Formats: sequence, structure tokens, C-alpha cells
Amino acid sequence: MPKVSAPTPPSPPQAHVLAAQKSFTGASSTMRPHLRSAPFVADERRSGRGAISNPTGRFETLDSIDTDDGWGVLETLPAFKTQTIIERPRTIITRNDSPDIPFDRSLNPYRGCEHGCVYCFARPTHAYMGHSAGLDFETKLYIKEGAAQLLERECAKPGYTPKTLALGTNTDPYQPLERQHRITRSVLETLDRLSHPVTIVTKSALVTRDIDILSSMAKRGLVKVALSITTLNRSLARAMEPRASTPQRRIEAIAQLANAGVPTMVMVAPIIPALTDAEMDQILETAAGAGALEAGYVLLRLPLDVDTIFSEWLLRHAPDKYRHVMSLIRSMREGKHYDAQFGKRMVGSGPYAAMIARRFQLTCQRLGLTQGRSRLRTDLFQPPTPKGQQLSLLSLFADEPSTAHECADITEGNKPCDNTPKRKQKINHSRQSGRN
Repeated sequence: MPKVSAPTPPSPPQAHVLAAQKSFTGASSTMRPHLRSAPFVADERRSGRGAISNPTGRFETLDSIDTDDGWGVLETLPAFKTQTIIERPRTIITRNDSPDIPFDRSLNPYRGCEHGCVYCFARPTHAYMGHSAGLDFETKLYIKEGAAQLLERECAKPGYTPKTLALGTNTDPYQPLERQHRITRSVLETLDRLSHPVTIVTKSALVTRDIDILSSMAKRGLVKVALSITTLNRSLARAMEPRASTPQRRIEAIAQLANAGVPTMVMVAPIIPALTDAEMDQILETAAGAGALEAGYVLLRLPLDVDTIFSEWLLRHAPDKYRHVMSLIRSMREGKHYDAQFGKRMVGSGPYAAMIARRFQLTCQRLGLTQGRSRLRTDLFQPPTPKGQQLSLLSLFADEPSTAHECADITEGNKPCDNTPKRKQKINHSRQSGRN
């Protein structure tokens, strides 16, 4: 009888992946076809990164997996380095009608995020660019060049109604790239000039660099800054959000902003059951002591590829807590790892979620932290002047220029304009209607 060799057992990292797959896909993998796992990337190739694998994007038809062919090629693969790609979008303001969030428009200066938070709900968006939600999300970063100019152009459109614009809703506007490219600062300069209200959410102490702009806007009731803190445990933060500012630096940033008169909020986000939820009260107390005026929280969200990436990370860094964490998540998500229903996706449901909500409420009451959303001013908005149009409605009452040269003085670009009185009044009337 021929000898049949036993199959080679998987290496420990791959065993973790298989165990994770079995746990979060359940009996039938067809229920979650978007979940793809890949072999863990060697530690030396992912130093300072959050994800431990780089699974193929969910829209790709072919999987790409690094495999050792016996010649030691895996040992020579280069480390994942940050790559920047210039993106020139046609528009910059993103609209939404979600009842779960207190804004209907947002702006993200960057696509992808070098902070590398393993739980980031924005990771799946990288699949739209043909990339992985794993290490690609942290290393292949898009810079939206000209964001400030696009913002000004959109604000100048007839009929534009100013409402609070949110920065940092998808990826962090103060991630390490901002130190060099300053896209977020240019956007703030535009908003300051237009007196347009804005809120900022970040995990970076770099936000204090722009205190000069933020304090100026704060005096007019135009800005609020939220610092997101998941844990005060520096070691845990280093593993979970490797390139974000340390928790202590974020607390110091709250203090600096508060001392500069900038309304500051602390976001306990995300709350991870059985891993970070015990720290909620301490985070709120520390932030309130630093000067935070408001507070909010969000439960851990695991949409699409984030389910795989977070589960892999949890198995690597806290294997003894894996079953407990995932069991509690399912108890708050109606037996699933994620529930995208409005009203539930941010805070969950069930007894454990209700307990967290009650703890948060009582702690905020004790510390005097406001749970409501303070409103920023919109009545100060000054729309920009579109190119090619007169600078002010007051020109209606000015004497008509007698030559094309004189007409060029009140237009942009020193181009001759039509100095017909009827044409001029028509242009200004349309602008006045748009402003109202």
C-alpha cells in the first residue's frame, strides 16, 4: 500500500488566520463573501503599522498572495513604505443624509491614513481605488491637491447654504502627511476667510499647530475640535493605532486648545468591549480635567474588511481575549459582528450596549460634560466672489466705467468686461438671489 503523507500543518500565523476565518464567517462562508484573509506579513516588513496582513481588495477578481517558492524570496521582500499619490478630485465636499451624525457635509483632505488604526471603519473605502483595506490603507495615501481652491469654488456656487462642515470624518486630517503638505491648514485658512463653521475630529496633537486660525474662528463661534481617545494605555495604543499621537499628547492637545479659547470635545472612540471599555470613565475624567467641554462615544464598528483585519490583530495581540471580545460584539449587534442600521451602528443594542450608554451618561453628568451638540454660527458666512464677476453689489450704484481699461479694474484677471448697465445689474441681481 502506498504511503500517504499527512498534510503539512499550517504555521502559527496562518493557523490564527484560519481560526479567525472560522469564527467570524460562521458555518457558511457564503454569508460573508467579502471577507478575505491573507498570510500574515512578517514583522520586519510592517514595522510601525497596524494591520498584520494585506488581503486583496474585495472588488478584485484575482487574489495576490506572497508565497515562498523554496528560494527564500519572502525573506528578500521589501518593507511596506509610505507612498503618496496626488489626487485631483472634481469636487471636495461630500454630502450625507444620515440621522446618526450631526452634520450633512464633510471634507477629507486625504484618502487612506498613516495612523494605521486597526479598527478604522474607513479602511474598506480603499477598495474603491483597487487597494487593500489592510496595509495598503496605511501606506498608499492620496493627497487631494487643490482642496482649498475646490472648497472656495463650491462655496461660491449660487444657492450655497452654509452649514457646519466636518473635517476628519473618514480619514484623519492631521495624519503625519499633513506636517509636510499642509492641505488641512489651507482648508482652514479658506474657511476662516469665509467665516464658515467647521468641526474637526482627530487623533493627532498636530492640530495645535493651527491654534492661530482655530482661536480666531473660535472668537466668532465658528469652530469646535474633538480629540478621539481609545485608551490611555500607551502600550495598547502603540499596537492598535501605531502612528497616531500618544494618548498623553492628545490630552495635552485638549489642554492647549482649551487654554486658547477653542471649544474642545473628547470622543471615546471606539469603545472595544472587554478591551478598552473599562477605561471610559478615566478617559472622560482626564479629558474634563484638561478642559474638554463636551463628550461623545462610538462603539466598535466592523464593516466589511475591518472584520477580518481587526480579528487578525486581536488574535495576534490579545488571543486570550479574542472569544470574549467577539462574543460581546455579537451581543450588541444582534448576533452579527456589525449592524449598519441607522440608530444602532454607532451605539449598538442589547443589555451590554445599554450599560455602556448609562455609564457614559452618568459620568458626563458627574463631570459636567455636555452630551448635546453645541451649534456653530452660520450667519457670518461671507461667500467668495466667483471669478469674472464684480466684487461687490455696491458697484450697482457706482458710475459706469467709460473704457474697457477702467472696467478691468473691478474684475479679476484684468480682462475687459461688458460695461452695459443692464448686463451688470443682471449679474449682481443673480448673485444677490444666490446669497439669500
